[in-house]
Amino acid sequence: MAGTCFFTNFLHFPRICVQHGRVRQFKSVKNGLRSHTTSVDAKAIEVEKMGAVTLIGINRPDKRNAVDSQTAEDLMTAVAEFEDDPDSRVGVIHGKGGNFCAGYDLSELADGKVLDKFPPSDDNSGRGPMGPTRRVIKKPLVAAVSGYAVAGGFELALMCDLRVVEESAIMGVFCRRFGVPLLDGGTVRLPQLIGLSRALDLILTGRAVSAKEAEQIGLANRVVATGSALGQAIHLAHCIAKFPQKCMNADRLSAYNSTYSATSQKEAFQFELEKSKLVLTEESIEGAGRFVSGVGRKGSFNSFKPRL
Repeated sequence: MAGTCFFTNFLHFPRICVQHGRVRQFKSVKNGLRSHTTSVDAKAIEVEKMGAVTLIGINRPDKRNAVDSQTAEDLMTAVAEFEDDPDSRVGVIHGKGGNFCAGYDLSELADGKVLDKFPPSDDNSGRGPMGPTRRVIKKPLVAAVSGYAVAGGFELALMCDLRVVEESAIMGVFCRRFGVPLLDGGTVRLPQLIGLSRALDLILTGRAVSAKEAEQIGLANRVVATGSALGQAIHLAHCIAKFPQKCMNADRLSAYNSTYSATSQKEAFQFELEKSKLVLTEESIEGAGRFVSGVGRKGSFNSFKPRL
C-alpha cells in the first residue's frame, strides 16, 4: 500500500493553473484535486502549479487520454517548460477522467498520414510519438496512474522516475494485439526496471498487469486506493521537493548514467564522483553543519515537512 510521507495535509496550499495562456489561482483544494471549474474550453494538456510541484494532466477523457500528434507536441512543451522553470522542482503526470493514458490514438494512426509526423531515427531532441519519451527528463517526474496505463501510456509511466498506482489500475503492452510496436522507450526502460525475463513476458504476451503484480515486480513504487493516486503523487512530489535539490539531482543523474550510459563500472564510478564534487561546497557543507547543530538526529525527517 502507500508508503509513508513526511507531511499530512495540503488542503489550503495555493494552487496555480496555467490554461489557454491564463493563470488562475485555486485557493482551496479538496482531496488533492482542485475545487474550481474553468469556463474556458479544455486543452488536451493542462498544466497546474502547486508551489514547487508542477502537475501535467492529459485531458482527453473521451479517448481514455490516448495521445494524438498535437497532444504529444503539447506534452513536449509542457515538460520542457517544467524543466526550465527554476521554481518547479518535481513534476506529476496524470490523466483526467479516470484513466492515465490508453496509448497513441489509433484513429489517427489508421489513415497512415501521421507517420510523416513521427520523429526520424536520427532525431536528437528526445521526441517520441507520445512526447518527450526518448530522453532522461532533467527533474524528477511522478506518474499518478489510474485506470488504464497501456501501450504508449504504459511507456509514459515508465518514463517517470516513480509510479503511484491505484489498486484498480491496469498496465500492459496492449498494442501487441494490433501490430503497433513500442516506440517510446518501452523496450529500453522495461528490462532495466524489472529484468529481461519479466519484461519479455509482458512484451511478448501483451497481457494485463494488475497493480498488485506491478508492485511485486517493481513497476509500481506505491499502490494506493482507487481515486487517490493524484493526491498521493502530489504528497510524494512535495516530499521530494523539500530536499537539497542539487545533491539529489546529481545522485539521480548518476543512477541513470550507470543504468543506461556507462560502458564500465569504472566509468560509472568516475561520473558519480565528478557530479558529486560539484555539490559539496554548495549544499553538503551547509547540510553537515545543520546535522552537527542537531537537525535530523535519530533519522528524523521532521525538518523536511513541507510548510503548507
